[in-house]
Amino acid sequence: MQTEDPIEDSDFFCYDLPSKPLRSVGKILVSGASGYIGGRLVPELLHRGYQVRAIVRGEPSIYKTLWPDAEVVKADALRQEDIRTALSGIHTAYYLIHSLHLGPKEFKKADIQSARNFRDAAHKEGVQRIIYLGGLGDVRSDLSSHLRSRMEVAEELTKGSVPVTILRAAVIIGSGSASYEIIQDLVRKLPIIIIPAWAKNKCQPIGVRDVIKYLVGALETSQTKGTSFDIGGKDILTYEAMLKTFAHLLQKNTLFFDFPFIPLKWYAYFASLLTPVPHSISRCLMEGLKNEVICYDNSIKDYLPFEPLSYREQIVRALSREEQDRVSTRWSDAYHPYYEFALKLYEVKNPLTYRVCYSLLTEKEADKLFRSFCRIGGRRGWFYYNWLWRLRGTIDRILLGVGSIRGRKSYSHLKINDVVDFFRVEDIQENKRLLLRAEMKIPGRAWLEFTIKEEGAKRRLLVIAYYNTQTLWGKIYWYACLPFHHFIFQRLLTEIEKRG
Repeated sequence: MQTEDPIEDSDFFCYDLPSKPLRSVGKILVSGASGYIGGRLVPELLHRGYQVRAIVRGEPSIYKTLWPDAEVVKADALRQEDIRTALSGIHTAYYLIHSLHLGPKEFKKADIQSARNFRDAAHKEGVQRIIYLGGLGDVRSDLSSHLRSRMEVAEELTKGSVPVTILRAAVIIGSGSASYEIIQDLVRKLPIIIIPAWAKNKCQPIGVRDVIKYLVGALETSQTKGTSFDIGGKDILTYEAMLKTFAHLLQKNTLFFDFPFIPLKWYAYFASLLTPVPHSISRCLMEGLKNEVICYDNSIKDYLPFEPLSYREQIVRALSREEQDRVSTRWSDAYHPYYEFALKLYEVKNPLTYRVCYSLLTEKEADKLFRSFCRIGGRRGWFYYNWLWRLRGTIDRILLGVGSIRGRKSYSHLKINDVVDFFRVEDIQENKRLLLRAEMKIPGRAWLEFTIKEEGAKRRLLVIAYYNTQTLWGKIYWYACLPFHHFIFQRLLTEIEKRG
């Protein structure tokens, strides 16, 4: 696994938080720790001296390297026995679980069941507090299914005996957030942006660092126990104004054209073709745009009187983190729960249906070769025949798959579970191996492996494609792709060596 730069005090958000750490409080649980918000909350709590247990969906050992001082456990909130074990001995639990990756038709049922299981387990295990990050919206209005689900989760949690602190936020802006990447890519890629009627609605975006500060501050302020608060940034803007502000910061001469009649589902679909965020998430987020989401209750400032960032400051900070390649978490970290059950290459019991291997003998050092192939994908592309990789990704995105436009979180670092376009890192061994598992829509299972083997004074660089299928369509797909493998992989090896 590649190592990242050590975390410094300047990387933490709560240095100026008016509340003080509770030294005598018991163990804190962060559910959804592998997600965008949870992944930033865990190190913040550890830095302030708390004992932390983090719930993740993936292999705990992966996250143990990120948070060596935390207790990391694997649990699924849809399994009652899992969540009860995770809540054993916990004083305060953060509920940061959502199922947006399931799409608009499935996430509501999963969210309610997860909240019910969490509430019941917290009661049985004697948890003292639950802190929940929900969605902002006027309950009297016709809320989107996503915002309505956030409200229903809050209601479900509060039906139990454990006091619940509810923080309700609108659009969260920060490096790696889904909303930020949608806005950024629309502005960067489109010379003309169509503005539907719902883009005139008002919103109060909040920076991710302010969200973390409110989450930590709520824990450290006893008066927030059992209460609901609205949290937001400094500015109230329309979504149109948010796009225009971003364009101005990037010095883009984007034209904005009002088109009030375009259906939201069409807009969300075409937006998903242009941005890294898949349709299942972008549609849920955009459905929330039909509601005005601003803070009507500002009482949280009576307890945590810090000045939140303006929208412009949120964008500048996010752009700066990207430029420095210091994006600590990304929306893609909390991947579709179905992927957790994806078969790993080492778990394939039957012989792989197909395998093709290409190699190159080189005098380049192993560390340089490893560093080179660990930088494939994302904005830098695949070194050669980029148009073919992008075409395959575009076809996948049209079919509502993840597509290659999903990119990657860091252009210089990779770790297990990181996204690389339409692949996800399944295994990585320093200066030896990178194994990618395909997540595009295909009639089978596929992996792509880069390996370095020592041969005397030289090294052999290999790229191996594995494919497993039992269907006729799967076999047809393999043979249709086979002619391209020779040209793509052989040239890819040459470019990896050249750039190493």
